[in-house]
Amino acid sequence: MAAIKIQTATKVTPQCYAYTTPGVPAHDGWTKIGFTERDVETRIKEQTHTVGVAHKTWWAMRAAFMTEPYGTFTDKDFHAYLKKLGISREEGTEWFFIEPNAARGDFIDFTQNHGVVSEEDADAVIPYKLRDEQAKAVQKTMEYFTGREKAEFLWNAKPRFGKTLSAYDLCINKLQVKNVLIVTNRPAIANSWYQDYETFFGPQSGYLFVSNVDGIKDRKFVYSREEYLKKIDKNTKGCIEFVSLQDLKGSIYFGGRFDKLSEISADKGLTWDVLIVDEAHEGVDTYKTDTAFNHIRRKWTLHLSGTPFKALANDKFPESAIYNWTYADEQKKKRDWDASCEIENPYANLPRLSLFTYQMSDIVRDRVKKGIELADDDIEEFAFDLNEFFKTNESGKFVHDADVDKFLDALTRQEKFPFSTPELRDELKHTFWILNRVASAKALAKKLKLHPVFKDYEIILAAGDGKLDDDDENEKSFDKVTKAIAEYDKTITLSVGQLTTGVTIPEWTAVLMLSNMASPALYMQAAFRAQNPCLFTDSDGNTYRKQNAYVFDFDPARTLTIFEQFANDLIPETSGDKGDFDSRKQHVRELLNFFPVYGEDDEGSMIELDAEKVLTIPRHIHAREVVERGFMSNFLFANISGIFGAPKEIIDIINNMQPLEEPKKLAPAAVDNTTAGSLNLNEDGEVEIPREQVIGTASDLFGDKVYADVEEQLTAAVEEIKKNVEMTPNPKKDELKALREQFSKPIADTLMKSAKEQYGDDLRKSTQNQLERKIQETTDTVVNREYGDYTIRDHQLVKERDDKIQEAQQSGATMAEITKIDEEYSDRRLQGYRDMVDNIHKKLHSEETVKKAAETIVETVETEKLNAEKDSIEGSVRDHLRGFSRTIPAFLMAYGDESTTLANFDSLVPDEVFWEVTVNPQNGQGVTLDQFRMLRDGGDYITEFGEKKHFDGHLFDEVVFNDAVQEFMRKRAELANYFEPDHKGDIFDYIPPQRTNQIFTPKKVVKDMVDRLEQENPGCFDDPNATFADLYMKSGMYVTEIVTRLYQSKRMKALYPDDVERLNHIFAKQVYGCAPTEIIYRICLRYILGFSDEIHIEKNNIRLCDTLEYAKNGTMETQVKSCLIYNFSPIRHS
Repeated sequence: MAAIKIQTATKVTPQCYAYTTPGVPAHDGWTKIGFTERDVETRIKEQTHTVGVAHKTWWAMRAAFMTEPYGTFTDKDFHAYLKKLGISREEGTEWFFIEPNAARGDFIDFTQNHGVVSEEDADAVIPYKLRDEQAKAVQKTMEYFTGREKAEFLWNAKPRFGKTLSAYDLCINKLQVKNVLIVTNRPAIANSWYQDYETFFGPQSGYLFVSNVDGIKDRKFVYSREEYLKKIDKNTKGCIEFVSLQDLKGSIYFGGRFDKLSEISADKGLTWDVLIVDEAHEGVDTYKTDTAFNHIRRKWTLHLSGTPFKALANDKFPESAIYNWTYADEQKKKRDWDASCEIENPYANLPRLSLFTYQMSDIVRDRVKKGIELADDDIEEFAFDLNEFFKTNESGKFVHDADVDKFLDALTRQEKFPFSTPELRDELKHTFWILNRVASAKALAKKLKLHPVFKDYEIILAAGDGKLDDDDENEKSFDKVTKAIAEYDKTITLSVGQLTTGVTIPEWTAVLMLSNMASPALYMQAAFRAQNPCLFTDSDGNTYRKQNAYVFDFDPARTLTIFEQFANDLIPETSGDKGDFDSRKQHVRELLNFFPVYGEDDEGSMIELDAEKVLTIPRHIHAREVVERGFMSNFLFANISGIFGAPKEIIDIINNMQPLEEPKKLAPAAVDNTTAGSLNLNEDGEVEIPREQVIGTASDLFGDKVYADVEEQLTAAVEEIKKNVEMTPNPKKDELKALREQFSKPIADTLMKSAKEQYGDDLRKSTQNQLERKIQETTDTVVNREYGDYTIRDHQLVKERDDKIQEAQQSGATMAEITKIDEEYSDRRLQGYRDMVDNIHKKLHSEETVKKAAETIVETVETEKLNAEKDSIEGSVRDHLRGFSRTIPAFLMAYGDESTTLANFDSLVPDEVFWEVTVNPQNGQGVTLDQFRMLRDGGDYITEFGEKKHFDGHLFDEVVFNDAVQEFMRKRAELANYFEPDHKGDIFDYIPPQRTNQIFTPKKVVKDMVDRLEQENPGCFDDPNATFADLYMKSGMYVTEIVTRLYQSKRMKALYPDDVERLNHIFAKQVYGCAPTEIIYRICLRYILGFSDEIHIEKNNIRLCDTLEYAKNGTMETQVKSCLIYNFSPIRHS
């Protein structure tokens, strides 16, 4: 098995270079100054060869600062420096009017002074031109904003799109607005906002940059608000103010305690033309953030997100209010960039992702096999699930502890896995592993520290609950990771949601998905954690650029389905499962160009998958499971909810299906023509309770008395809260938390108590907890909003009081006068608190929160009840269908071949055989081919009232069925040669017995019985005249074992050295068999004679003959002689 190939980084040399083109008069005196991380001459020739111009390279120097702070830079930084020095630049190019050697001197200066120039040289800005995708984002946004007040737009664009420059262009050049406010949850990105302002716009644009954020507030063109107001003159067009969300929430005007940023508030400040919220998906879900944004008056809002999935935003933004820039878009631009362009490819530094997906089913194969044995005993089918695989018990150990050990050993020993060799480990020094539970992450951390390979890695546990508003936890985790990477050569970060969004760890080169994430958006968001650009230097001073990043996953069926959804859901014509197979395949093919996927072939080696395989492997995996379970698998069935619209005749067909191994009565599927209505099923077969029914049931169950009880308790809670605040006027630390609890508790407790009385066992504990959380969230929304507004008012009162007291103190006021001021404001604050509590109470009442909560309870519990009933009925239908589907392998063995499909399955089997094999011994009813076709294809039927109706059918998944047939045929061919001693099992391991009298004798038992036959008849398999018969064959296994012994006999080999001659003698003269039914006869014939496609057996003595009846009436010998022409010794038969 070949090792996988992984290369994360390539050695590079960041260089700036200068060349001239002596043969071009227009460029006399001009020098081209560019940048590359590749070979300089190669890069220059890319630019000059297309126009056939000779060039002279003057210099190429490492683009790294020579003084602290050390680091690298690009030509853009040096270009800006030249502009500040007053060097002319040809518009839209990288040509500067400067002698090459003078430019070299300026370059050396730049590496030492970091671009700092004299005051008079510092005002130059660089002209820019938006790339096509940036211009499209700006245009779409401008068109959307035009004519829409308070409109909100989202740029759902990956990092490196150039959001800051594009946003400036939108506000300054296109909309030409006056006041722009930029708010970010990440103060660290302040520098990029300022840098783009200084480089491309500057004060000469007429816009001044205002900020008090650490890191930029001392930069040359950054003004405080006060400085800005003084600076305004006739040339001032507007203001760009940059604030951090943290600062905003700290302002007294937005819920904090500091008197700052008044100009931003709706009460005292401006009406902003554009509010830009950078990294919109981070930290904006807390009540403080909502409160802050609610108090900013603005005309338009532009949200910028680094997560490239419109799925994250569709709930809030209409499609017309989103511009998407995806991974595929980015990588296409990277691939298609014109190398002759003077500008270095801006996407070149973005690593390419590759996905490796592995099957874990070998580790759990024993459970899959168990699924066949228990299929008739109400045991759920085993399906591999990563969350289940890494589940822990109460003591914190893995439930499947030994399997997890096998998994870790496989990762580090088997060549196809990512940590199996020292070379691979060197490529994957820092990786990010995602699990589902905190307990699982902790248990895995312990194991990794003990593991002989992973013990050499520093293990970082970043296992918070993954909430986006848990900023402190995320920050702590981020600090832990960056600190560990700085101190250790190799690290593994274990996360349960933490660090999957909003952070950049450039050193991560791979993500291991150990969680059963089903959402394409969340999955890809986590995958992109490894895709950040990274330039790093080793201990020898060599520079490397991260070129490739990797995702390793261990559930191919789930993973490849997600990949296919990701490829199609960003494209309107194929989003939401729209589009035909070919169009969806084409989109997968396009994504594979930039995001290759590797999976296991049939031998377990990793191969690159094409679009066809990406789309088909998930169903192939399901098909393999179908075959493993003897076709008694729910993967085989589809459209089961269609049964609720089926006529009585169809229900009767299904309820009659029961050819079970042990005759055990299955309850009929409780469905008739009224079931769909009683379950409130909509057109899609989903439970959907009518709104009026929910309201009516809620009114009946809870009624005025319960609502009155809730109101009474809420009123009492309000009075209690007011009383407590009068006794302890200073707010407690957890005041908001206490308020949330005090308002939700009366509603939740009273309603849930009543619900438990009404629903009893139908109200599960998990549902109860879910409902209590929903009620809590509903009341929290009201409480948060009112408390946020109250906090702002209260903090302003505190400041007002302090100012007045200070003023009174300075003016010589008496103690009585000062005390009066204090008491007056204490009363106003107390009243403010009372008003807030009353407002919460009124809002809860006016918004009918209690009734809505009651309706939510009813809708949730009733829907759950009906879904449970629906699931039970569908489960019963599947039970019966499995009773039928267990016959499929027998039909395939007897009649099928590689061309067999669901569509032609009915044409293979004679009607009487189909009926006979599917007969339910408890009622004598079988399935006719016409009935099977109705289940498969649907059709018209006449109701008892004479109406013509249509049943859709399609109860079998055609794709899985056809793939399962191919898998079965492959197994049959693979196991056909029963002469091979290394064969593990045989095809009958995959054919369930059809009836009690058709149980297949296990191979082990067959071998034992034939051994005994040989002990009783020594040398019987060396005698070419010995004859053997199985007079009541079930599978033909006794005959094949006897043929094998004869074929492998040394004496027989000596008598018949030619294999073909020896076999033809054995089948023509020595072995005989009788099969009691048509299907068993065909199964035996195929099994016994199907050992080779190359050897032709000219004559055999296998016959269709039911000897059981002959044995009963004593005519066995006579009848058998008429069936078989043979002469075998009675002491040598089996």
